[in-house]
Amino acid sequence: MLFKLPRILLAGLFFSLAFFAHVSATQAANPVVTLETSMGNIKIELYPEKSPVTVKNFIDYVEAKHYDGLIFHRVIPNFMIQGGGFEPGMKERKTKAPIANESKNGLENKRGTLAMARTSEPNSASSQFFINVVDNGFLDRAKSRDGVGYCVFGKVIEGMEVVDKMKTVKTGRSGPHGDVPEEDIIIKTAKVSK
Repeated sequence: MLFKLPRILLAGLFFSLAFFAHVSATQAANPVVTLETSMGNIKIELYPEKSPVTVKNFIDYVEAKHYDGLIFHRVIPNFMIQGGGFEPGMKERKTKAPIANESKNGLENKRGTLAMARTSEPNSASSQFFINVVDNGFLDRAKSRDGVGYCVFGKVIEGMEVVDKMKTVKTGRSGPHGDVPEEDIIIKTAKVSK
């Protein structure tokens, strides 16, 4: 009987540690957003610790169904794919006020990362985002021309093959940059799936 007690205590201790490690890992998990598109699904892990304002903004748009029915309106094969602002026919969807640029968070514009699109005004990002299809170091704060750069706030964790299909579509339809896909790439829905 004396030898069984320590084994029972050790088993109980091991179970407790495993349970708390699981709970802790679950609570610490980053939010994931799935973009269901007309070309397939893209899962993106977001980084709220590095970009709290940007992640909250993006999730707010997702939960408000802002992205549902929008298109990827800019496709540049050796650069990025951009969406989050226009309906088919290039009709702009109304957005909330712009947010502060969090580009000094240390995250880099590497292939597969998600970043906020903006105008030449650093703090002008609202709902539009882009996925880098190659490493774009010149968009990082340290290497950017304007010294501000573009805020990375997530990364594709599933569906990069879908992004790679998107970057090869034929473009040229009228738009501000001439890189609008000839056939709409539609975001059917976007949803948070932790």
